Amino acid sequence: MSSPDEPGRPPLWSRPARGLRGPAPTHSRYEIVAAAIAMADADGIGAVSMRAVAAALHTGAGSLYRYLSSRDDLLDLMVDRAAGELRPYPDGSGDWLDAMLRLAHRQLALYRRHPWLVEILPRPTAPGPQSLAWFDHCLAILRPVPASTVTKFEAIAMMTGVTSLFARRESAGPPAGFSGVDVAAFPNLTAALAAPPSPPAPRDLFETTVRSVLRGLLVDDAG
Repeated sequence: MSSPDEPGRPPLWSRPARGLRGPAPTHSRYEIVAAAIAMADADGIGAVSMRAVAAALHTGAGSLYRYLSSRDDLLDLMVDRAAGELRPYPDGSGDWLDAMLRLAHRQLALYRRHPWLVEILPRPTAPGPQSLAWFDHCLAILRPVPASTVTKFEAIAMMTGVTSLFARRESAGPPAGFSGVDVAAFPNLTAALAAPPSPPAPRDLFETTVRSVLRGLLVDDAG
């Protein structure tokens, strides 16, 4: 992704790991990204800045610009490094829907470890090598599905979106509910709340949702 002040700049992945000028490096990109991820895990993505990461590495912010041109570069590296944690990929053999569900569970676990990921995933940016490898693995699982490539891309994106929504809901805590709210002017809501409570359905809502989305896009709509 080009930074706003550098239109047309090539994506991070096609640039050298550090600038060709200046003193010899004292830190690697790996160390910089590891420090940024630790900071985001502890204090949220808002705490991550070039200055803060440089301080954690006991260096000046200017030295980080030998490796990265902007905070956007740093966020791109963080996302791709986290995507590497999806490896080793779950077994892709057998039923493709079961295999995709295993991948979705792996994604959900990743978002639980790094809640900040769901905040920065929607950024428009060029995917890195780890993200591309994960996408490639999804396509390998979907190879036997008789759907178009565009539909498969949409299904993978929707699976990621649903998974991030579940992760965001978990980190936000339980909903406020209707306690203390006057719903008398809303007859359907009043009737629903007055109905006798029923036991929760014996199902995993995450699995049910992911299966329904993938089946709906890749199977039900195929005909």
